Amino acid sequence: MKNLFINGKWLSSESGETLKVYNPANNELLKELSFGNETDVKKAIDAAYQAFPVWSNMSPNERSKILRKVSDLITENLEDLALTITKETGKPISEARNETLRASENFLWYSEETKRINGEVLSSNIPTKRLIVVNQPIGVVGAITPWNIPLNMIARKLGPALAAGCTVVLKPAESTPLDAIKMFEIFEKAGFPKGVVNLIIGKPEKVGEEFINNRKVRKITFTGSTRVGKYLMEGASKQVKNISLELGGHAPFIVFEDADLDQAVDSLLLTKFGNNGQMCISANRIYVQEAVVESFSAKLIERLEKMKVGNGAEEDTKIGPLINESALNKVLSHIEDAKDKGAKVLYGGERLVGGGLEEGFFCKPTILVEVNSKMKVAHEETFGPVAPIISFKNEEDIIDIANNSDYGLAAYFFTKSTKKSFEVAEKLQYGIIGVNDGWPIQIHTPFAGHKESGIGVEGGTFAVKEFLTTKLITMNIEN
Repeated sequence: MKNLFINGKWLSSESGETLKVYNPANNELLKELSFGNETDVKKAIDAAYQAFPVWSNMSPNERSKILRKVSDLITENLEDLALTITKETGKPISEARNETLRASENFLWYSEETKRINGEVLSSNIPTKRLIVVNQPIGVVGAITPWNIPLNMIARKLGPALAAGCTVVLKPAESTPLDAIKMFEIFEKAGFPKGVVNLIIGKPEKVGEEFINNRKVRKITFTGSTRVGKYLMEGASKQVKNISLELGGHAPFIVFEDADLDQAVDSLLLTKFGNNGQMCISANRIYVQEAVVESFSAKLIERLEKMKVGNGAEEDTKIGPLINESALNKVLSHIEDAKDKGAKVLYGGERLVGGGLEEGFFCKPTILVEVNSKMKVAHEETFGPVAPIISFKNEEDIIDIANNSDYGLAAYFFTKSTKKSFEVAEKLQYGIIGVNDGWPIQIHTPFAGHKESGIGVEGGTFAVKEFLTTKLITMNIEN
């Protein structure tokens, strides 16, 4: 089993340990892989360190051609990559295809960004001096990606890092390493110099510790839980190591009584039940103004009844399984906690086991009403297909209620009022605001969390800057 990619070669782990990867739709064993340890991580970091001068000194056009080739190869292998995503995550094949296309578009975008990394000449207060500002790649990057968007998160992290001239060691999530392997097969075909891109499938603790402690790693970029993000941030502080963190969320979704309810329902289906609610920008708290709660809920139920829950490989499936049994149990426990504290289940609320779903981790899409702030669904990230609806009366109070969270990643609200659109957007303490929009993300837009949802920015030109360091050069021309 040679599935670690280090210094341009496919290798097995030094330890001989293995990792089993399962399909969450039916618990089928997909593959057993070589599982890396700290020795493997050190090798990968050393390879990236040795390759850094080569890659960073290549011309922007040369780097651009390789990244563009990656984009082309992803598109050429779309169906194979999408099916792998579906088998690993359980998400519907239609969503997996969209994710694959976004990964291709990201590499295409960053292939052009290589040519847009510029410096600046500043005016000097001293006539005999010239001031030049240059932006240079920061160095070796340790990247850690999550399981919920396994292919595109690789593109979103490695695309800007490679465009900036950095070399990379990637650790994908243990649940979804097969997409990473296929991506590195594409990297190999695209023609990266050896050591520029390295893949470690290994124990999170060992990889994280090496990223933190190894002085050859100059930046860590991580997407995942706030708990792990804090651990990495604390560790990186010992070397004042650059770090970017895209962490958890608890997005409010506000429906004012003057909203287009059909538009709001369509958007909620996208941001709450897309990827089965397993996204950091998923809507978590659904605030609906009292006058329209019943009509909004009825429209939502009507739409959910038409959405098939099943194996993501089936073309008509709209909602797949949760990633594993632990994730399913967490969702079910949040539902039970809400019921124990007075919530009513308007729709769903149970595990699905009939019709061939017995071996998978399926939860029926759930709508809860009469939800209060004491329930876990009101303040913890459920990461599943549960929509807790909380009614509100006054517009004046809802902003404070929505902002009452340690998280600050995404927020959504719906209204026909232009005045309200601006005022509410400006007051919400979140990095991404969707106004009458359930998917406020594009490749070139900034993706940034406030508060405990992270530090740093992903997306477009903003992401490239995260992998650059600024240098001032002063020249005395007096003689």
